[in-house]
Amino acid sequence: MTEAPAHDEAPGLGSRLNWLRAAVLGANDGVVSTAGLVVGVAGATESRAALLTAGLAGLLAGSMSMAAGEYVSVSTQRDSEKAALAQERRELREQPEVELAELTEILAHRGLSPDVAREAAEQLTERDALRAHARVELGIDPDELTNPWHAAGASFLAFTAGALLPLLAIVLPPAAHRLWITVLSVLAALTLTGWCSARLGAAPTTPAVLRNACGGALAMAVTYAAGSLLGAAGV
Repeated sequence: MTEAPAHDEAPGLGSRLNWLRAAVLGANDGVVSTAGLVVGVAGATESRAALLTAGLAGLLAGSMSMAAGEYVSVSTQRDSEKAALAQERRELREQPEVELAELTEILAHRGLSPDVAREAAEQLTERDALRAHARVELGIDPDELTNPWHAAGASFLAFTAGALLPLLAIVLPPAAHRLWITVLSVLAALTLTGWCSARLGAAPTTPAVLRNACGGALAMAVTYAAGSLLGAAGV
């Protein structure tokens, strides 16, 4: 009987952490991909117009791609959740005793004694059978199904927020300083997103920060070298 409140709170907390982690990772993708693009173009030309055009194109393409991908992914997840709930609703209607026994067994496996598990299952079933089975058996909250539009919008905004940093850092400063300002700004942002993602995942922060910063630095170095070679070749 004491497990019901925990079930009410844990899914909401886990969902919020997942959304926050996705936002951090989306911003991180925006930083890395846009930084790599504009630094690569900076290796080929000093034209502010070319850098702005490339950066905006990368920002829009990346944010729309992230939003579309997230919409498709979450729509598929939502369809699966709806199908699982429909099947559970049908089983509860056609074989309620079997479903009650199944719920009792699940609760017993979680540490309740058989008698207490049976009593808890009966009370949960009387209160709301579908909700009880959805949460305990399927891990789904019927009132909080994933929303593909929310996911797409969040991904779009997160990527855009991350992409704006390298874009502004490469076009606003004078030509003589824009490259090192962009690199330092990007590394600082990647340090922050690496730290945040590690903290949200309860993982060590130092390896995450180093991986993030080194990966971003490598991406910028490779694209800058490629841009420099293409610029030197007159492409």
